[in-house]
Amino acid sequence: MTTNEMHEQFLKEQNELRDKIVTSDTFDIDSLKLVAGVDLAYWQQDSNEFAVCCIVVIDISTHEVIEKRHCSGKIEVPYMPGFLAFRELPLILKTAEMLDNVPDIYIFDGNGYLHPRHMGIATHASFYLNKPTIGIAKTYFRVDKKTDYTEPENEAESYTDIVIGDEVYGRALRTHKNVKPVFISVGNNISLDTACVLALKLTDKDSHIPIPTRLADLETHIEREAARNEGMEK
Repeated sequence: MTTNEMHEQFLKEQNELRDKIVTSDTFDIDSLKLVAGVDLAYWQQDSNEFAVCCIVVIDISTHEVIEKRHCSGKIEVPYMPGFLAFRELPLILKTAEMLDNVPDIYIFDGNGYLHPRHMGIATHASFYLNKPTIGIAKTYFRVDKKTDYTEPENEAESYTDIVIGDEVYGRALRTHKNVKPVFISVGNNISLDTACVLALKLTDKDSHIPIPTRLADLETHIEREAARNEGMEK
């Protein structure tokens, strides 16, 4: 399949799924017990590109780590702006299938609704994981190449909505005073308000990033180095 054919196929799939996104809560927040953080890290080997996906499951109340899983593999889809999910989803699903403890909700180190077609990785993956999802990015993704965000006040829990064309795409949230904001967006089957409540609930004093994705990020660095040393199969 050529890159142009991939582009058309991916665009069609995103547009079909976009109509199925639910931006309201489909669960009782008090019923959540396990939350998973998801992240990926890439590396080059010869002319090939590889990645490792790490998922860390924690207890939402105690923040205890319940399970860690990872999966490495060759990336088969070329990079195309706006279609990151198609590169990452195969490894994410393989890693999720390895879990002994099924999370009630997944948090991604990336975007969801904050995307040109509202189909960032957090949203796209939700249709295959069949669980509510949230996107929490460390850096701001300028969806339309011109709309910036307004910096929240320098106070814990302060935020500003990211509005594009009169629609709220996400939220810049400062989890602690004197730290950079994180960028929250709905994945699927959750409201933006609840996504922010959970982000704050899952952030401790050690970092401005919620625990699940912070731990998943740390694991990707460990597992990427291990995979590099072992050498991936070409």
